[in-house]
Amino acid sequence: MTILTISRVAARTSVLGPGVRAVIWVHGCPLRCAGCIAPEDLPFDGGDRRAIDELAAWLTGLPADVTGVTFSGGEPMAQAAELAELTALIRRERDWSVMSYTGFTLGHLRRHGTPGQHALLAALDVLVDGPYLAARHADLRWRASDNQRVHLLTDRHPAPARDTSAGIEVHAGTSDVMWIGVPPVPGFRDHFAQAMRDRGVLLDGAPEPTNAEETDDVG
Repeated sequence: MTILTISRVAARTSVLGPGVRAVIWVHGCPLRCAGCIAPEDLPFDGGDRRAIDELAAWLTGLPADVTGVTFSGGEPMAQAAELAELTALIRRERDWSVMSYTGFTLGHLRRHGTPGQHALLAALDVLVDGPYLAARHADLRWRASDNQRVHLLTDRHPAPARDTSAGIEVHAGTSDVMWIGVPPVPGFRDHFAQAMRDRGVLLDGAPEPTNAEETDDVG
């Protein structure tokens, strides 16, 4: 049984890739980009261990207008073989669009990648590559800094009509809030998390502030 270690999933979004898509955030990243918007996803310990059969059943059970899935994280290329296997499973049911993020460059993966990474690359329609560089933060489609690139690896999708942010979505549950998207401005996560804490809402994945942090926030 093949296992994928993930942090969370979203059943529906329109801000992380073309069209309406599901998202799977994997857990664990060998890179440590300063200013990472998901530091809770960096450690390789912890996370939610899920069988890819289970994830495939979840994806294929989504409404038909959800036509794609995006792999984010964390670092998807750290679990590339598992994601390639998941992609093969869901495409037995219907012709999914598959997109992934990675902090590695496409050139590096093609030259030095593992067999699993090459298998995932061969299955992708869209890849957003490159590390996040806080000093080069920019308002761009599906990416956060201007060194990152959107690679259309198949002819499924045209190039985006506008190369500006697709925006941020806020998904509210019964007891938590999760935001999805690539922030168009630096520091968005911290400001948004503080705004939610001021209203008594803890963001999904965000740690509770310490008393010292609360004191600093109010000056």
